[in-house]
Amino acid sequence: MVDTAMTTHEASSSSSKSKLWNYDVFLSFSGVDTRNGFTGHLHAALTDRGYQAYIDEDDLERGEEIKEELFRAIEEARISIIVFSKSYADSSWCLDELVKIMECRYKLGQRVLPIFYHVDPSHVRKQNGDLAQAFQKHEEGIREEKDDKEHEAKQERVKQWRKALTEAANLSGQHLQITDNGREAKLIREIVGKIITEWLPSTNELNVAKHPVGINSRVQDIINHLSGGGSNDVVMVGIWGMGGLGKTTAAKAIYNQIHHKFQFKSFLANVSEYDLVDLQGKLVSDILKQTESKISSVDGGISLIKNHLQRRSVLVIIDNVDKVEQLNAIAGNRDWFGRGSKIIITTRDERLLKQVNMKVDKTYPLREMNEEEALKLFSWHAFGNSWPNEGYLELSKEVVSYCGGLPLALEVLGSSMIERTPTEWKSQLEKLKKIPDEGIMKPLRVSFERLDPTQKDIFLDISCFFIGSDKDCVAKILDGCNFFATIGISDLRERCLITVEHNKLNMHDLLREMAKGIISGNSRHPPGEWSRLWNRQEVIDVLRDKSGTEEVEGLALHFPPSRAPSFNISRFRTEAFANMKKLRLLKLYNVQLNGEYKHLPKELIWLCWERCPLKSIPDDFFDQPRLVILEITFSKLVQVWEGSKSLENLKILNLSECTDLKKSPDFSNLPNLVELILEGCASLFEIHPSIGHLKKLSLVNLTGCQNLISLPGDFYKSKSVQALVLLQCRQFSELPEDLGQMISLRILEASYTAIRKVPRSTVRLKNLIHLSLAFVQSKFPIQFPDSLHGLDTSRNLDFLFNDFHTPPSLSGLSKLKSLRLSNCYNLHTLPSLSDLTKLESLWLDNCFWLHTIYDLPTNLKCLDASYCSRLVTMPNFSKMSNMRGLYVRDSRALTEVPDLDKSLNSMTWIDMREIDF
Repeated sequence: MVDTAMTTHEASSSSSKSKLWNYDVFLSFSGVDTRNGFTGHLHAALTDRGYQAYIDEDDLERGEEIKEELFRAIEEARISIIVFSKSYADSSWCLDELVKIMECRYKLGQRVLPIFYHVDPSHVRKQNGDLAQAFQKHEEGIREEKDDKEHEAKQERVKQWRKALTEAANLSGQHLQITDNGREAKLIREIVGKIITEWLPSTNELNVAKHPVGINSRVQDIINHLSGGGSNDVVMVGIWGMGGLGKTTAAKAIYNQIHHKFQFKSFLANVSEYDLVDLQGKLVSDILKQTESKISSVDGGISLIKNHLQRRSVLVIIDNVDKVEQLNAIAGNRDWFGRGSKIIITTRDERLLKQVNMKVDKTYPLREMNEEEALKLFSWHAFGNSWPNEGYLELSKEVVSYCGGLPLALEVLGSSMIERTPTEWKSQLEKLKKIPDEGIMKPLRVSFERLDPTQKDIFLDISCFFIGSDKDCVAKILDGCNFFATIGISDLRERCLITVEHNKLNMHDLLREMAKGIISGNSRHPPGEWSRLWNRQEVIDVLRDKSGTEEVEGLALHFPPSRAPSFNISRFRTEAFANMKKLRLLKLYNVQLNGEYKHLPKELIWLCWERCPLKSIPDDFFDQPRLVILEITFSKLVQVWEGSKSLENLKILNLSECTDLKKSPDFSNLPNLVELILEGCASLFEIHPSIGHLKKLSLVNLTGCQNLISLPGDFYKSKSVQALVLLQCRQFSELPEDLGQMISLRILEASYTAIRKVPRSTVRLKNLIHLSLAFVQSKFPIQFPDSLHGLDTSRNLDFLFNDFHTPPSLSGLSKLKSLRLSNCYNLHTLPSLSDLTKLESLWLDNCFWLHTIYDLPTNLKCLDASYCSRLVTMPNFSKMSNMRGLYVRDSRALTEVPDLDKSLNSMTWIDMREIDF
């Protein structure tokens, strides 16, 4: 029941929202009746819940006139609770309080809750019954008054009392009768836990943000999850994201929306700054409402938390966690908390949420703001409005773009732009390009400073050289630096310092700015003394001045081909690298180096030189004992090197798009080569026989080598090669019988070749999972073995655009998932497919001569038999319960799909256009 009679003072009520309230609740009561009973217990319950409740302690010494401070207390309270009891009307003090309370209700919008304690509400309303005797005494006092003015004043006073009593009794309230044994405690819980909570939703709220743009939309899913499921479940959720995204703000917003449902709650802010015992003490103190707790050890704290919290439903926010030990000391297990408890964690490190002993129910990555939200938040801070002032829109968008949706940056830069002219804005933007704002960088650096030395190196290398690069390729490069990059990259992603999407590495622009500030020491040292060089002009200056030092570990210089570099700018002397003794990463694009290559540092791990102008790598280059990856792509190479050259540690040789290259190099002294990439070498017609002696070779990519006819015979005896890619080798015509000796081969991609025959030994490739022979351009139909039985591990077979009438038998391919026979125009019949128990996708579209599909495996999920113009018969679909998609468009001869209706429940897409049955 609530106070609903607010219509007559809505204006006053709305204006009161800006009033500074010193108390949440004012208690008006008769001390004789209820101080040591109901009212005392109610006051204790309010205080325990964290409300500021005013109770007058001096009623035993009261005189006739109410104290002025009591009136102020009434005015400064959001709610007044009036406990009407039998003796309430005996006290002129209580009645004066009541008059003041009702006045504040109208003038200040104060809420009023009447409690009728062992009195009838109608007696209060009409001042009869239990109240009649009290008013007889008050009126006798009036009659005894001799002074006319005093007599009139007392009459007016009693009239106000009666009016106030009547109005108060007409409000919705609570009635506690004498016969309600045991209901007092229940009523107090209802008042504190429901009524006051509804009336004071902002009591004990945390300050979220000055301008809370977009917060509600970001946290609603989390609140829904916390509210869902069983109300008695102990639920733990984690919010993770990079620094400055607003994780703490989100946690505060969640707390403010749900804290009123919990009597026991604690917000542990910035836990990374406190030791474990202090954190445990803070949690216990918050829950037990104590000023301090006696905890001397972590184990003792765990026992105390379990003892006091496991029977209480609690709300606990654990903010800014950076070590799993913090979580295990505060929230180590579900049985530490009572039923219905909710635990919320914020962290920059996603992995912590996987390591905590108490399993996290759900994790929520916090993302950057979208452009609309970002512009709005920035505008509030810069202009005090939700939209930029006239003449500032484009400048604002430029700042917002720089911030990259990071709330911290938007707030810091927005506040710094207040009342500045457009000219000053432009100057600030130019400054930011050179000197990032320290108010933004400092919080971001916290995550970097928590990394170990190897993780820091990986982070800085990625920020300078590998944005947008393939994650696996970068891992191989940095593994060559002994950085254990696979786990290191994973750690950086979980700490929100990098992102990985579609296997490409990326990073927030402001994190890149931070990284470059760390490297440059904010320009306290000249570029030649930095660990990494990436800015084109700074690199040009260092190479021209030969000012590089042994501090330089990585260097990248890029001249876009669309801006052809001038003769003087793009040419540098190799001597410029002589003092860079520790250079391990060198990335050049469209650059020419003149001089002796012996000056290049001997610590190089990775050399990437795109559009290299050399016709051949000079002999004095090869004193590179640590080189792991050599990438010379889109170059003018005619031959890679002359004779046999020693690169003992080389693992990856990438010569892609060297269109003038006619022969591969001699591999004799590359004993550790793992990957050979010759993609797009259109003039290549010969691979050196030494390729057959590489014991560690795993990948051979010859895509687009259009003049290559064959590979050396010894190559097919390799026991290490796992992937052979011959895609678009249009002259390649033969796979020898020795192919069956390549026992490690997993991928054979030979589409768009001229292969005429698949050797029988192919079925001995027990590890082959992918075989593609699509679009084979032979004058005669490709010859397959009668059966492919033996390819036990194959998962994908791709025979598109083949000219056979009947494909080979597929019996026994128990792991096959995908079979592509599209555009096999002469295909008349299919082999039995029923024992392909794992087959999920079957493509038969445009098989014009296909007449009948006899059987299908019951696990099939997708069948495409579109444009099969002679297809008449389909198998029974009654058992195809896994089917998701059926495509038979324009297969006009088809008259029915038997029992299709029995598999419709599983279908998400059916295309039967141009079919009439």
